[in-house]
Amino acid sequence: MEVKDQVRERYGQAALRAKSGGSTCCGSVAGAAGCVDPITSNLYGSGETNSLPEEAVTASLGCGNPTALAKLNPGETVLDLGSGGGIDVLLSARRVGPTGKAYGLDMTDEMLELARENQRKAGMENVEFLKGEIEDIPLPDNSVDVVISNCVINLSADKDRVLREAFRVLKPGGRFAVSDVVTRGQVPAEVRQNMLLWVGCIAGALDEYEYANKLAKAGFGGIDIEPTRVYNIEDARAFLSGQGVDVDAVAPQVEGKFMSAFIRAVKPAACCTPSCCP
Repeated sequence: MEVKDQVRERYGQAALRAKSGGSTCCGSVAGAAGCVDPITSNLYGSGETNSLPEEAVTASLGCGNPTALAKLNPGETVLDLGSGGGIDVLLSARRVGPTGKAYGLDMTDEMLELARENQRKAGMENVEFLKGEIEDIPLPDNSVDVVISNCVINLSADKDRVLREAFRVLKPGGRFAVSDVVTRGQVPAEVRQNMLLWVGCIAGALDEYEYANKLAKAGFGGIDIEPTRVYNIEDARAFLSGQGVDVDAVAPQVEGKFMSAFIRAVKPAACCTPSCCP
């Protein structure tokens, strides 16, 4: 089964668990009662989430809080790549206000159904959820002010295409502001090759310098990668457990090498390619 099919299946199951009140941990213990995921836990303050539907919060599978770190202004158009249950779309819609618009893009039917139900419960009209893949965004060139994403780009097997598409849909001067898992230093091959770890937000992560290089290749400037949470050996044990990996052997080798980061970049206000300007 290809990575994309694995991701669709895993996150479809997560949406169904969220609807039934179950856990949606990102790692190997997904669905286990009372699991504490070192990647997805404690990302949002109660002041941000207390007015959102519980299912939107439960279905959050991110590794950061891009809406808190990105500067969103009233009237702007925001696109969330891999919007899941919709938490970051709903938070963005609140910040851009009624004159703005927040799009969520997801390929998983179950997540889209959950997100639209969460939108209905939240009573937000400046929100639209789209079905599609982040490698082929169903929006026109130069149509959004900000692209956000939360621990999704690392799941793509074609990250260069994702970044090119993000660049394409951004308006000149538009901002790329995503949370993602990145690596620092060499990662054991058995972790890279493990499909379950890829679906669980780990093995597909880019090295921080490779991520910056890919952004530059796509045309972005103003690139900055800011670590927000560096995972220690106990975190490593948590997300490696039950994944067919020798935890005792591998965990010390990955300590401090995986981190959640806030990744910023800007589409130049003027450039020489035809897609840059309307």
